[in-house]
Amino acid sequence: MNYQVVIPAAGQGKRMNAGKNKQFIKLQSKPVIVHTLKIFEEDPHCNGIILVINKDEQIEFEDLVKSYKIQKVISIVQGGSERQHSVYNGLKKVTDSEIVLVHDGARPFVKTTLIHELVQTAMETGAAVLAVPVKDTIKRASANLIVNETVERSGLWAIQTPQAFHVSILQHAHELALRDDYLGTDDASLVERIPKQVAIVEGEYTNIKLTTPDDLLFAEAILQRWEN
Repeated sequence: MNYQVVIPAAGQGKRMNAGKNKQFIKLQSKPVIVHTLKIFEEDPHCNGIILVINKDEQIEFEDLVKSYKIQKVISIVQGGSERQHSVYNGLKKVTDSEIVLVHDGARPFVKTTLIHELVQTAMETGAAVLAVPVKDTIKRASANLIVNETVERSGLWAIQTPQAFHVSILQHAHELALRDDYLGTDDASLVERIPKQVAIVEGEYTNIKLTTPDDLLFAEAILQRWEN
């Protein structure tokens, strides 16, 4: 059940308003990306991490990997103009693994038990994603912010990462997207258009992606709860 993981960390996260890559923001004295890397570093089923970065930040990432003794990073790769291109660059460095995960660098709270369930499901089905049921009422609105309809939320899921795939399936999906000049919203959307079914593994609401300053408040609360 071993796997390798591609972690895109090249985005600048402008909504965070931090004046720097949000991966370097510290949570309880450790950068966000270190919290994320540690999850996979400490998982015995992970046999390789491919970190995808902005080339201008390579020295900073290399220093973090060395300082925090992240030994499973097998490659640090330059990102592309879009997240999708960054993942594809990282995917080319996957070796000796049937299963590859794609996980947001700014999502540092996924539990190892869920990773293992996800990997097992992907081994059986070819593609799987973590997701949680949508809790809020969802409305569709017009461009001038007038409600058009209330969407029935049963069957709606908020998709998270990691997302797990047979390597050959994800490679094929990315190659077709590149050929067609298609940009998807996530890696699973590329696989869906092959077409290939994608299974859902129910995740947890604490597996948040750090996007805005408010998310940092939730992150600190999650860390405190985990420590108690």
